[in-house]
Amino acid sequence: MKKYFIVGIVVFLCYNSFAQDDDLMNLLDNEPAAEYISATFKSSNVVLGQSIECQGKGVLLLNIQHHFGEISSGFYDFFGFDNASTRIGVKYGICNRITVGMGRSTMKKTWDGNLKFKIFRQTKKSSIMPVSVSYYGLLGIISLKNPDDNRYEYFSSRMSFVNQLIIAKKFNSKFSVQLIPSLIHWNLVETKDDNNDIFSLGISGRVKLSNRTSLNYEYHYVFSNPENKKYNNSLSLGIDIDTGGHIFQFFITNSTAITEQYFIPYTEGRWIDGDILIGFNIHRSFTIVKPKELRN
Repeated sequence: MKKYFIVGIVVFLCYNSFAQDDDLMNLLDNEPAAEYISATFKSSNVVLGQSIECQGKGVLLLNIQHHFGEISSGFYDFFGFDNASTRIGVKYGICNRITVGMGRSTMKKTWDGNLKFKIFRQTKKSSIMPVSVSYYGLLGIISLKNPDDNRYEYFSSRMSFVNQLIIAKKFNSKFSVQLIPSLIHWNLVETKDDNNDIFSLGISGRVKLSNRTSLNYEYHYVFSNPENKKYNNSLSLGIDIDTGGHIFQFFITNSTAITEQYFIPYTEGRWIDGDILIGFNIHRSFTIVKPKELRN
């Protein structure tokens, strides 16, 4: 029920924002007198997790996310390069404050649909709005064939949900940070000892190195199941390279999975044991609908 409550709040906020104006797009794109902070992060992902950023109106983003295996697997698996985990997805900016997307990852052949809604935007005058706040929601559906134990007898057993608030602040042109409280829900868990609801708090940030590069970091602390020593908190370090139309992200992490319902609660790797994975993300933007001021 908690996930429905959170989604209900978001729907309520959207409805109250939109109901007083017949033109949804014009309402969300109207700029009040306040000057807003831009480019808190360079892309929609910090490393594995989401950033505060939404796509611009009419912009389609293609994401290719790829992890190799653990370096500690040794020479036989060529230090992880024999193994791979991949996600391909797209995101589209309905307006400057709402992004919708979908994707498919190799982890349990999971499809996902996602939504990001920027609730508040940080202003240059901090007394007006000192932070930016976004809601991010994801619905995951496992598409594996039903195993012999018939655990996916019901379609609902394949479903998982992610609800996050992303609270970000850009302190200056070189340093940004964000907090990410998360609620993850699985309709069906692996064992009776696992929790259906998983709570975590993430912190991530960006340190600008030059006009085209930045160093990113990300850590997620899981509050649920502290007695379960099988899983560890996800820690990732990466670098962004902006080439204009593309953003390339190279990183190292202890997480095998790519989407939040997997890598936040179910990271098995330990940095201290050398369970480190190399990965990269490629983000390519396409302008589908040109802004009015650029049209002939």
